[in-house]
Amino acid sequence: MADTGTHTPELRFVEANGISMACFEWRAQLRGSTPSLLLVHATGFHARVWDRVIAHLPAWHIIAVEQRAHGRSTQTEITQWATLGRDLAGFVAALDLSRLFAVGHSMGAHTLVQAAAFEAGRFEQLMLIDPVIASPQAYHDAPMTYPGGLHPAARRRSRFASVDEMIERFTSRMPYSLFDQQALRDYCTHGVLPAADGEGVELACSPITEASVYMTGRSNASIYASIRALRIPITVVRARQRGPDSDPFDYSFSPTWPEVAGEFLKGQDLYLSEHSHFLPMQDPQLVAQLVIDRVR
Repeated sequence: MADTGTHTPELRFVEANGISMACFEWRAQLRGSTPSLLLVHATGFHARVWDRVIAHLPAWHIIAVEQRAHGRSTQTEITQWATLGRDLAGFVAALDLSRLFAVGHSMGAHTLVQAAAFEAGRFEQLMLIDPVIASPQAYHDAPMTYPGGLHPAARRRSRFASVDEMIERFTSRMPYSLFDQQALRDYCTHGVLPAADGEGVELACSPITEASVYMTGRSNASIYASIRALRIPITVVRARQRGPDSDPFDYSFSPTWPEVAGEFLKGQDLYLSEHSHFLPMQDPQLVAQLVIDRVR
């Protein structure tokens, strides 16, 4: 049965790979007596975007982490996606987590693959929601160029008078208009920090950071070594495929190579043609059910 009650998670900070990583932990007292679920967010997001998914899960031990330069974790430059894998591996080792069922979304799913390879004995199963893993050849192609030298995400508005103003602005804008209403509120409420000058709020993940992550998305050819090292069950969940005429900056389409599940020893492909890349926020109940089905 889903745990639909209200639970306030504990905010913790963990030193790993030379940075401080923030995380939120639900029901720490149940660690070892229920499944332990690790949740890893996408580019530009944070740990609390999983709140709506968690609301539909049983009363398990759950930890949602914030990656470097996101949320409340150390604000530091991201130039190489492999660094994020080392961060997460250090994080699970520092907390001595084991028997993990881990779910990652987008960059967070990509990160999980490397972390699980580095700390193989700590993970039992992964669910990778659109893990932004390209074909092997794509990592050797010329990098994409951008007008002005920066990804368009760098021009995002980063300051708002209040959380309510941010919600009002995003409600009708893609991709946020796809979100479950409460998931959008969670994204806005927990994804900002008080502005440095005391006037309003600003994004916890800066637009420059978000842009840098997109621009280095093909930096990690070593992901395939990690894929081949894994001996645990892997479910790759893919959203609708991009068409030949699709806007390359429309991130509602899947960025994942359709054949990637076959590269895992125990990989399973799950294609959801009616859903967007933002599945955890668009349909949190479905994501929760997918997790429950695989844990049990």
